[in-house]
Amino acid sequence: MSYGHLVSRSLLKLPLSLLVKGKTIPANPVEELTLDLTKPIIYAMPFDSDIDLISLQTQTKALGLPDPLAPLVINGQEFSRFVFLTSKGFTTQSKQALPKQSVTLFTQLLKLHQADSELDIQMLPTSILWGRKPNKEGKEKPYLQSMSACQKSVLLVSSGRDCLIRFSPVVSLRYMADTHGVDEIIAHKLARVARIHFSRQKLAASGPSLPQRHVLFNRLLKSPEIQKAIQDEAKSKNIPLEKAQKQAQDMLEEIAADFSYTLIRMGARFLGWLWNKLYQGLNISNMASVRKLAQDGHEIIYVPCHRSHMDYLLLSYVLHNEGMVPPHIAAGVNLNFFPAGPIFRRGGAFFIRRSFKGNKLYSTIFREYLAELFIKGYSVEFFSEGGRSRTGRLLQAKTGMLAMTIQTMMRGLNRPVTLVPVYIGYEHVMEVATYAKELTGKRKEKESAGMVLKTLRKLRNFGQGYVNFGEPINLNQYLNEEVPGWSSKQTHDPDNAPKPQWMNPVINKLANKMMTHINDAAAANALTLCATALLASNQRALSRRKLEQQIDCYLSLLTQVPYSATSTVPNASAVELIEHAEKLDKFIVEADDKGDIISLDRRQSILMTYYRNNIIHLFAIPSLIAHLVIQKEGITRQQLHQAIQLIYPFLKAELFLHYSEADLENVVNNTVDELARQHLILEQEDTLSINPAKVQVLILLSRTIVETLQRYAIALTQLVAMPKIEKGTLEQQSQNIAQRLGRLHGINAPEFFDKGVFTTLFQTLKQQGYLDQQAEQTHKIQVLVDLLGELLSPEIQLTLQESIMRQDDSL
Repeated sequence: MSYGHLVSRSLLKLPLSLLVKGKTIPANPVEELTLDLTKPIIYAMPFDSDIDLISLQTQTKALGLPDPLAPLVINGQEFSRFVFLTSKGFTTQSKQALPKQSVTLFTQLLKLHQADSELDIQMLPTSILWGRKPNKEGKEKPYLQSMSACQKSVLLVSSGRDCLIRFSPVVSLRYMADTHGVDEIIAHKLARVARIHFSRQKLAASGPSLPQRHVLFNRLLKSPEIQKAIQDEAKSKNIPLEKAQKQAQDMLEEIAADFSYTLIRMGARFLGWLWNKLYQGLNISNMASVRKLAQDGHEIIYVPCHRSHMDYLLLSYVLHNEGMVPPHIAAGVNLNFFPAGPIFRRGGAFFIRRSFKGNKLYSTIFREYLAELFIKGYSVEFFSEGGRSRTGRLLQAKTGMLAMTIQTMMRGLNRPVTLVPVYIGYEHVMEVATYAKELTGKRKEKESAGMVLKTLRKLRNFGQGYVNFGEPINLNQYLNEEVPGWSSKQTHDPDNAPKPQWMNPVINKLANKMMTHINDAAAANALTLCATALLASNQRALSRRKLEQQIDCYLSLLTQVPYSATSTVPNASAVELIEHAEKLDKFIVEADDKGDIISLDRRQSILMTYYRNNIIHLFAIPSLIAHLVIQKEGITRQQLHQAIQLIYPFLKAELFLHYSEADLENVVNNTVDELARQHLILEQEDTLSINPAKVQVLILLSRTIVETLQRYAIALTQLVAMPKIEKGTLEQQSQNIAQRLGRLHGINAPEFFDKGVFTTLFQTLKQQGYLDQQAEQTHKIQVLVDLLGELLSPEIQLTLQESIMRQDDSL
């Protein structure tokens, strides 16, 4: 290193320490990128910049990574620990060759591997991004460019607090030397690939160029599809063409986002403060898979579940904080009120009406706007359920946005399109009390500025928040498997082209897959686990010791028989989880001479069902196994499998369980083995029975699924008793009986008030052959009814029979 470099870098350290606030992506590169700190590491950077090197040095010290300014010593020889890919004054997109000193270093390091078979140097691609403001259309600049000292000084002042140090997956020089050789040509090829990589990295962080709003509108309004829709509107409604044109303009004004990086940056600071005020921490899982999709040039569509109005703020904040550009968000037009609407719009929200029915002009404009987002490369987010879940369970997906996505793909997109399911979970949902009232008939309160102010007054610490990214679904690959040759059936006029016969069934199957992937990424937490245990007890109360035992049972099941590769389990003991849940001020804790009793009052019991329902699918199979063992003492494994195979299709459809018929047997066997390992059940000569010493833990586990089985029994028992009853009447009566059972037997299940869950049940009855196409019963149904009857308590059976007799008499 020259003396001049030493002096200049020393002089830069003080001002940089004041001006630069760097953030590393990922936050823990050693773990996420599986770096081996016992092997040599060099940094590959896009530009020769002392400012970049010193900023990197500051972060590597905090992360325990090697100092980039310290020499790399191999076999007594010293080498630079960094290599840059572009000479000063050139962009990474220029044809300038790799700088000579970098070629020399690459070649030397590659040849060292030829001489030493044990050597494996890890090249860590590293870029320093100063600000993430996107370009403007028509004024595009290279995404990465070297700057003069004056330009860099200006950027330090304006964006020094918005500095990202991005690490990418390592490249093994051992692999490069063994696979491709060690000459200079390999060094140049490696550099070219790295340049493309760094440009894509910048694109993933800042997004594509933004158009001016009026330019975008003019472009869309001149499109043949919208022009034709305007002419049809004028003709069908007998209005002047100018008036129809004005309506189209107004619709675009209503729909379109007005993305502002300045607002995103300011909003990130505000939301950082807000999350610190609201939550004790945010837990992010599987972010690496999303970064890889962006790096590989995918069009990303985020499809989160919808628990709260906080969801869209939280997901955008998380993505921005993780170095990704926030998506454009499909928001309900009900949120377009002052002042929230303009703020959301500048944060990337585009507004969508609840129904397009009968409004061809609106549907055409919305579809063309959505297609524009995809074509230009903006990531998009829409809530698959269409609205917030009032019960805590996932709702059946709305398929309109999926259909428009596939229609846009059929018009031709150059990039792969990938759905990213997102599970969002909270230890406190601000609207949960309102949801409980709405389920019992209270009218939904309209969103307004007053509601926002009312909510802000209630801000307090709400525990932990969770954002788990599920397994992505590559739509191109999915369509290739489901509809071979779909891409050759492109249409440029989706409004007038007949819908392909394959479209509806393929989209319905995709929607189910999407929801299943969301539930696969569920996050169990302190509150959901405690709620599940307390709600299973008769009096909604357990001693501290019993609650600890129950949580231990849940944790063991989730870790020893993992639900999925993307679900998460808290890394804490039962004692720690209960202590944390207590601090959320939802439990009553009373002490007597034998210890603490933790309980829920009636109001909290109802609210806690919401949190239990967030994770009920994780325990559906273990709970069903426990219930069958208790109710059918001495059941064999074969009988257990037969009973579960009858019930499982209904659980699968309602709870979006991912086990296939082929996987189910192994899952059941593994769960039985785990329950036996915990000594909750005993097995002798293939017969399963209760272990009296741990019967309470098994009973509490079994009750998690009991309310679901009761709903099935209610509907099917009526269906057998009144075979000619109409579907709508049956759904309504099932809901009425469920509510009566809830009142008489203290069942606090909000889904008993939700007619939608009964609708899903009847759809599954048809799919499984219990009802024919004319909704007539088949012989199979009695076997299922008999099994469900055996799984009900005598008290519930009597109330059910009495209620059905009264219903029958009234018809």
